[in-house]
Amino acid sequence: MARSVWITDVGVLALACLVLCHSLLPAKDPHWSWQPIQTPSIPEVPGNRHPIDAFVSANLQTHGLTLAPEADRRTLLRRLSFGLTGLPPSTGEVQNFLGDNRPDAYNRLIDRLLATPAYGEHWARQWLDLARFAETDGFEHDKTRPNAWRYRDWVIQALNDDLPYNEFVRQQIAGDQIHPESHSAAIATGFLLAGQDMPDINLAEERKHMLLNEMVSTVGSAFLGLSLGCSQCHDHPYDPLPQKEFYQLRAFFEGDLQLKERKLGNISARIMQTGHPASTYFMERGDFRRPAEIVHAAYPAIANPSQSTPQKGSRQELAKWITRPDNPLAMRLAANRIWQGHFGQPLASPEDFGVQGEPPIHPELLDWLAAEIPRQGWSLKSLHKLILTSETWKQASLNQRNDPNWQRRLERDPANSLLSRQHRRRLTGEMLRDTMLAVSGSLSKRKGGPGVRPPLPKEITATLLSNHWPVSPDEEDHRRRSIYLFARRNLRYPLFDLFDTPALAESCSRRPNSTTAPQALALLNSNFVSEAADRLAEYIAKNSPEPKDAIREAYQLTLSRLPSKEESLNAEVLFGKAANLSDLTLALFNLNEFLYLD
Repeated sequence: MARSVWITDVGVLALACLVLCHSLLPAKDPHWSWQPIQTPSIPEVPGNRHPIDAFVSANLQTHGLTLAPEADRRTLLRRLSFGLTGLPPSTGEVQNFLGDNRPDAYNRLIDRLLATPAYGEHWARQWLDLARFAETDGFEHDKTRPNAWRYRDWVIQALNDDLPYNEFVRQQIAGDQIHPESHSAAIATGFLLAGQDMPDINLAEERKHMLLNEMVSTVGSAFLGLSLGCSQCHDHPYDPLPQKEFYQLRAFFEGDLQLKERKLGNISARIMQTGHPASTYFMERGDFRRPAEIVHAAYPAIANPSQSTPQKGSRQELAKWITRPDNPLAMRLAANRIWQGHFGQPLASPEDFGVQGEPPIHPELLDWLAAEIPRQGWSLKSLHKLILTSETWKQASLNQRNDPNWQRRLERDPANSLLSRQHRRRLTGEMLRDTMLAVSGSLSKRKGGPGVRPPLPKEITATLLSNHWPVSPDEEDHRRRSIYLFARRNLRYPLFDLFDTPALAESCSRRPNSTTAPQALALLNSNFVSEAADRLAEYIAKNSPEPKDAIREAYQLTLSRLPSKEESLNAEVLFGKAANLSDLTLALFNLNEFLYLD
């Protein structure tokens, strides 16, 4: 026992020496993400008018490369429809776009897709990952939060309304203080308490400590790209984030977090305006039982180049500071995430803008986009359109036209970090499910409300408590968009789980992208996929009773194109072997072309 204690003491001493030595090292140049945002001049590149293309082309030229040719119109339509709405284009939309020869046809299509409710439903998913949104508490009992869905619906509506980004952020941090008469703004603050909670914990002080620390950590990662959670117990090991600054940020929330009794003796957490002083205790070693000095609200120094000081330490002041146009971390992070949503790859690692994160390949482009957010009136839809109208985004991802320079791109830019072509992207689990429902005409148009629960496989329900997944009684609810499925922390919907949906325990800024055997097995054998293939076959049979017509329609619905001559012949052979139309639709669901966007 004595020896183990001695080892522990030596380890603590070694850590203390390491921190001390680190503090005595000579100061280096400020890290790129903490420096003020520059507004770089747009490079002068012959033949490029779009600012994004100018930045990318100038960088490509230094490597002897150029932008890839533009993808064909069908590919662009499919990519655009999924990118803005998470859904495939209908057969009619494909025909209309391919037949529209007006010069502004592409821009008109962007505007139409941005105006659909499906836009907010799709892009809300990225934000809900950041907000660690779920409709249950998590931990052992994973109790239901009956009103959590209201925050999810608020995010969808805010995006569809193109709520200015600065206001979008401010309301989630301090909507109740900025707009005290607005019920909607109060719902927006659900972001703060969307994380895990343990209402049955024995000590209320410990629970409040856990909630506040989780809240501060999430605000740091979601809005500033900082791993502030590493500073709860000690100074950050890599970034200049002293432990004291963690508790100074916590002070903005300390007085407003209240634990209130619910019915049946349950306890819920609430954010309320209290008027309490904006201060908190510095907790030694992060232990709630070891309060030390009192610290007052202040902003992290590395993200505060103008050295702003809060006057009252209110959440409203914090919200306005985060959304200042000169906040280097917040603006770069916002631009980076929109870019990531359209390219599948960020310009810089979104989960960490500290020294351990990946530096941007295109720092000038990132700064230009960050400065563009306020210049565009904080309109996210305007930023979407700016990116989508660039030749950089419209590049082909495959060598479709025998480009003589394609091999050079692969050799000099193997990871495509220079953006010498477009990235190929796999659909998310949510997009796969929604697409299978949409192409068969069975996707429900119902919006909003409490999360719905479609049937689950018996092998999963057998492991659950009886009240953890009561199947929704209305069968149409089983076919609603994936954004409206009940989000339980301790149980991810099987298809989503296989295709890398986050665990909802903490903020997720970038999903992993795995390729596993169970994914292929599920697409071939799962009940949901088989039933979706059957529904699509029934839908096609009603409109196209002749095999040749059915084959054509199956390809048009699933892949947004007609089959080739060889594909038609192979499908006819399939039918000749007494197979039914469901076999074909199931096979199409398993094609790479169905799963991936070119």
